[in-house]
Amino acid sequence: MKKIILIFYLFTFLLLFTGCYRNKARELPTAEDTNAVEYVAPRIDTVALKQKRDSLLFLAQHHYTENFNFVVRADSLCLYKEQPEEVLSDMLVDSFYVYQNDRLAVADIRIMPADSVDSVWVQLARDQITFGWVHESQLLPSVDPDDPISQFITIFSDRHLIIFLVFLVVIAVTYTVRIAIRRNAKIVHFNDIDTPYPMAFALTVATSATLYSTIQLFIPELWRHFYFHPTLNPLMAPSLIAVFLVSVWAIIIVGLAAVDEARKALPFDEAVIYLCGLAGVCAVDYIVFSISTLYYIGYPLLAAYFWFAIRCWRKSI
Repeated sequence: MKKIILIFYLFTFLLLFTGCYRNKARELPTAEDTNAVEYVAPRIDTVALKQKRDSLLFLAQHHYTENFNFVVRADSLCLYKEQPEEVLSDMLVDSFYVYQNDRLAVADIRIMPADSVDSVWVQLARDQITFGWVHESQLLPSVDPDDPISQFITIFSDRHLIIFLVFLVVIAVTYTVRIAIRRNAKIVHFNDIDTPYPMAFALTVATSATLYSTIQLFIPELWRHFYFHPTLNPLMAPSLIAVFLVSVWAIIIVGLAAVDEARKALPFDEAVIYLCGLAGVCAVDYIVFSISTLYYIGYPLLAAYFWFAIRCWRKSI
């Protein structure tokens, strides 16, 4: 009981440390926000007012605007030095390339309705003298927001990485379970140790994976906005994203408690095998629930998994 209270205080301290206010700049602008501009600043001239309103509308739909920073993820990206009108008129234009890991800032955005390929053109600045234009449809697949959280999301969402993880997890889990059975060693859900933290860790991972897929399934634009404006502070995020972030923090805290309990309950070699098995089970949970939730199967499967895990742990102790 004392350890649970300690973990609760630690979690509360982390939340207070990351901030205790809500940054409205990270929230999606609404139609009320764009309309309110007319009343908040009635003295602004008509041109400036229209530019401000268009900027807010563009931010709400595309999740970035002028002065937003990108980093190039692709091997290279071609930019045109001339204006979009000159490119569309098939005039002779100059171009140059930016390369992987180059950092770019959005200098200007133009809407070209006559462009049949993509009406949105983005001007990017590599430095103070190097500027170039590109279609948004060519830009976004080649760049990431210049934020480590956004880049981590990109890597973790890569299909090739997920397929590789599936094969790696299957091999690792099979090998670990085989060793555990031969040695009659402890393994989560089947021959568990006398503590609820490993079971709680696996359940938290499954819940977090279900929340992750739920957001992508039902509110993809909310997740897209979070991708462009990430945060680790639940108090600075919309409600559903905040719940997901709380589950991520819970994974870290409960995971540390599970490692500590396994270290105390088992000899070193058995603790290593047990924790490897726990990691494999959690990896399977992430893959299964993040994919099955996209087909609505994950919700009854999660309820069944909770019942199965709690029942097995009660039998083990």
